[in-house]
Amino acid sequence: MSTLEKSIETLNDLVQIHNDRIEGYERAIRETGDDNADLKTIFTEMIRESHQYKNELGTEIQASGEDMDTDTTTSGKIYRAWMDVKAAFTGHDRKSILANCEFGEDAAQKAYKSALDDDDLTANFRELVSRQQQQLKQSHDKIKALRDQA
Repeated sequence: MSTLEKSIETLNDLVQIHNDRIEGYERAIRETGDDNADLKTIFTEMIRESHQYKNELGTEIQASGEDMDTDTTTSGKIYRAWMDVKAAFTGHDRKSILANCEFGEDAAQKAYKSALDDDDLTANFRELVSRQQQQLKQSHDKIKALRDQA
């Protein structure tokens, strides 16, 4: 497998992470009651952010002549199933919802770190991934701070 093919595979892994993130925040919006309307606004912004990053990654993938993945990760599907079970037992309180979101943000950070640790990632892709990781870190820290306040 060529360096470009490996790089495209890495970018598609990140696309899948964003698909997971979008589904996770859509679920969080559904679980969030009207008494936490501020969270719905934040979660909507996180969804918008993931659509933007996914589109940036997809543009690079398609410019390389490949197709962008449209699915979610297997681990993301497992995570969402676990979140369903956990919600049934813990309810939909602010802290539980934010803790679940922080778990997802941690997963996104790990995925981006793994991508940047990949020696096969081309320089132009590395720049994009690094910028997105830094911006996602801000979102992670925002969710963590809200969870700590709850």
